[in-house]
Amino acid sequence: MNKKIELGILNILKVNRVSEPGLYLISLDEEEVLLPNCYVTKEMQIGSEIEVFIYTDSEDRLVATTLKPYAMKNDFTCLEVVDMAKFGAFLDMGLPKDLLVPKNRQKSTFQVGNRKVIQIVEDENTHRLIGTEKFLLEKSPKNLTKNDEVEILVYIKTPLGFKVVVDNKYEGLIYHNEIFENVNVGDRKKAFVKYIRDDGKLDISLQKIGAKQSDDNQNKVLEKLKENSGELNFTYKSDAEDIKETFEMSKKAFKASLTKLLEENKIELLETSIRLK
Repeated sequence: MNKKIELGILNILKVNRVSEPGLYLISLDEEEVLLPNCYVTKEMQIGSEIEVFIYTDSEDRLVATTLKPYAMKNDFTCLEVVDMAKFGAFLDMGLPKDLLVPKNRQKSTFQVGNRKVIQIVEDENTHRLIGTEKFLLEKSPKNLTKNDEVEILVYIKTPLGFKVVVDNKYEGLIYHNEIFENVNVGDRKKAFVKYIRDDGKLDISLQKIGAKQSDDNQNKVLEKLKENSGELNFTYKSDAEDIKETFEMSKKAFKASLTKLLEENKIELLETSIRLK
């Protein structure tokens, strides 16, 4: 049970009393919050503990809901723009009240129907949940080393590559010339730490590094062959773009995989194709 009621996250609170608009829930420090009738079920009795999300209503009062939003406070997420106003844009976060991204927290153009990558934060002045494109990211990655698997959220395309949020904390970059699969802003993917820079930012790879990557590439070739009756119209001379589209790897990596598979006698090379043995 929560010691105090906390905005923007899931709280476990106890049912304290029944009222006309709903149930009043209480924290260990005896602060109360209303759970409106529309979320109340027969199982909720005085003394029972309930997991709820806390946000503010239209009059800036704390209110509880059993609905779970698409993301919590301090999370990075991709949400759809559902309404516009002079002072900002409203995004659907899975609650009755949409999330405001104020004009002064925007870095790009917002239009209804757009999906935008934002961070959910508590506004210091109003103490409401708002969205922002001006991210608060940690600068010193802790407990991360080369080739560690991480979760990334792609948030912007740049001339160098795609900038990503790593493990909901750090800034990373995937270089264009190291991407061999479809990548779009808003994508969540598993990835790997390639390099930790002196400034704390991360170079990220969508493939494992070194020997592990080589093993993965060989397995990709074998899996594609199995999916296509054991034969594919690819050789060392195949087009780099065709290789990228089919196998999600560079031509150099593909050729290295073929060489290794031939050495291990797992495939045979024909004039215009490769075939499983």
